[in-house]
Amino acid sequence: MILPSVHPLVALGVVASTAATDAVYVLFNASVSERKRFAAASWSSLWYLLSAFAVISYTSNWVYVLFAAAGSWIGGFFSITALNWIRPRHGGE
Repeated sequence: MILPSVHPLVALGVVASTAATDAVYVLFNASVSERKRFAAASWSSLWYLLSAFAVISYTSNWVYVLFAAAGSWIGGFFSITALNWIRPRHGGE
């Protein structure tokens, strides 16, 4: 199987945008859980804006989906890490 060409800057952009998208998604869910309407609506709006770059990139070249998955993992992991650092939970994970 021959892989399509990958542009390193686009790949990095996909990783960064999906990492940011997932981080914002975690913050959106935290705001919903805390019933903060303005914060939840704001995070939701930003979530859709950030996801546009990644979606446009990987719909034109399926290989970028792999970079999107990597960015998604990074964003989810580090945003939960940051939330735990800012507001520690009792009882561990």
